[in-house]
Amino acid sequence: MWKWEVEQPRAVIVIVHGAGEHHGRYKWLAKKWNELGCNVIMGDLPGQGKTRGKRGHIQSFSQYVDTVVSWYNESMKYDVPIFLLGHSMGGLVTIRTVLSTRIHVQGIILSSPCLGLANPPSKSKQLLAKTFHRITPQMLAKSGGDSRYGTRNEEIREAYVKDELRVTKVSLRWYQELQKAIRKSMEEAESFPNIPLLVLQAGEDYIVSKYAVQKWFDSISIQEKTYKEWEGLYHEVFNEPERGDVFLYASQFVNLHL
Repeated sequence: MWKWEVEQPRAVIVIVHGAGEHHGRYKWLAKKWNELGCNVIMGDLPGQGKTRGKRGHIQSFSQYVDTVVSWYNESMKYDVPIFLLGHSMGGLVTIRTVLSTRIHVQGIILSSPCLGLANPPSKSKQLLAKTFHRITPQMLAKSGGDSRYGTRNEEIREAYVKDELRVTKVSLRWYQELQKAIRKSMEEAESFPNIPLLVLQAGEDYIVSKYAVQKWFDSISIQEKTYKEWEGLYHEVFNEPERGDVFLYASQFVNLHL
């Protein structure tokens, strides 16, 4: 767990990163929140970044939820409003966290949340994974991610390719747990807590299905929810050339609820 702190914080933003990456890719975003007067707490999810254990593997999706709850508990020490910000798989983790723990936060920001894959494995591969994950749960396979489709920002794209902490293979159990978390989030959409929600969805998303995200968003029944699709932007909206505009939009949401 890492902290980016300011004097007299107005709020604290808990950032949950996506699959295959780590908290270090969000330093620009942390700095922007600091400039807005917000503390930032984030870390690496199990099996990602510098965490212990087998890379690309989890026994249960609840390991992710437990990790985020630990970050949340730390953020409560500041005694200021708390916001959760989850990107991609981190968005899914955020959804599962608020559904299964009912933690209290001031608002939730989801960036291209993983509620369905844009290009899922073939049915035959999915059947094999479902069959063998009980026998060899730690067996690794290529994640299928392509760095060209994360962002149009060449500098960030090149840095990611050279990043020694990125995870390019995932276990059969990891994939099954991801799919289970997606299904449960869809099925429990109507139970989503009444917390102000902002969804920032990439218009040209080649990693998660924006149609699945829209379906989930339309299914939740809360008093305040906003869906913003960024036309032409790739999956990592906070890394795109237009990220300044994306952050401004997100910061307005936070300011509105402080």
